[in-house]
Amino acid sequence: MNSDKVESGLNHAIVEFYEKLSSWEHAIVREQGISLSHAHTLEALGFHGAMRMKELAEKIGVTTGTLTVQIEKLVAAQLVERIPNVQDRRSILVGLTAEGQKLFQAHSDQHQALTSELTADFSEEERALLLGFFERMNRTF
Repeated sequence: MNSDKVESGLNHAIVEFYEKLSSWEHAIVREQGISLSHAHTLEALGFHGAMRMKELAEKIGVTTGTLTVQIEKLVAAQLVERIPNVQDRRSILVGLTAEGQKLFQAHSDQHQALTSELTADFSEEERALLLGFFERMNRTF
């Protein structure tokens, strides 16, 4: 297969995978009663722990203004809480509440189940290769 065909096929496969994953993700969060942007915020906090608003905004790729609106809604839904930063009294951390942690864990479990299902026919070597490819691609973002 020539290089142009491979490049075109790879492009199509990545776009198709993204569209399918995005559709699946929208369906999952709809069932949980939250928006996709809220789910991404909960995921970042679940994976990385409590952090300052600026750090969180950078992790999820939004402005601090946009994040402030999201956090207000998540605080009102009792999924996120503001926590005094003991290392810097001028700043506030945001972190998951117990209910937010439960929702994050349920969502994370669904991601894990999907990953297991998608790679069920892969050998351990293939899974390791796929992981390496995704890590390399993610470093470019």
